[in-house]
Amino acid sequence: MTGTGRRAVVPAGLALASALLLAACWGAGLAPPPAPSGPTPSPSVSAPMEAARVQLEGTLRAAGISLVPEESAYRPAESPSLAVAPRLIVRAVLPDDPAQGRIVVYDLGDPQAAYAAAREMAVYLATGPGRVQFAPDARFVLRLIGPTVIFSTWSAANAPDPTEGARLMTLLESVGIGVPIQQT
Repeated sequence: MTGTGRRAVVPAGLALASALLLAACWGAGLAPPPAPSGPTPSPSVSAPMEAARVQLEGTLRAAGISLVPEESAYRPAESPSLAVAPRLIVRAVLPDDPAQGRIVVYDLGDPQAAYAAAREMAVYLATGPGRVQFAPDARFVLRLIGPTVIFSTWSAANAPDPTEGARLMTLLESVGIGVPIQQT
């Protein structure tokens, strides 16, 4: 056999050996797992996240605004500490502005970690890399409720009815403890 013929046989032999090994594994009961038959379970919500959600819901309901689970994928720009924290995403129902009203509740585990993460987010939002992630007129709410951080953003320029969104942000500013953001 020439050198060129051997080079062609080696990959074919490796492919055959791989196929035989795979078949042996399946025969030994190592078949691939079955495909899921139902919907993927929702991630669990911690007790602090649920308590914050209840507090938000009560505040908004008193003003005639419903709070519902967010059905679509949503992930705002966020600081490193918040990017890795467990989160719950809800949406304040603004009938004339269904694209806005999202509220993220992050669970940091304890109030000190929540405060540190909220301060980190406030600094991030005031810097160039954080600011460019949002509309130029974006208004932010950053609040603390125990070990949770509440974050929401809203833009009047992107709103069909600026009054409802502004009212939502004012209501959110009444919940928990505020963390100031240096906005320019």
